[in-house]
Amino acid sequence: MANTNTNKKLVPEAMSALDKFKYEVASEVGVNLKDGYNGDISSRDAGRIGGNMVKKMIQQVENNMANK
Repeated sequence: MANTNTNKKLVPEAMSALDKFKYEVASEVGVNLKDGYNGDISSRDAGRIGGNMVKKMIQQVENNMANK
């Protein structure tokens, strides 16, 4: 199946940092990701990774707003 991802990246330079962040969060929640294709992980695990990424990003923004 071909990659049909049409999401436009607002800051393409941030992709490597987000990818590193994804692996960090996956490790924290106990999901083993491998380099490359990870389409074989469960939807539950993918959701745990994505949900925790969003949670951490929101916490960071809230901290930055509180410190201004």
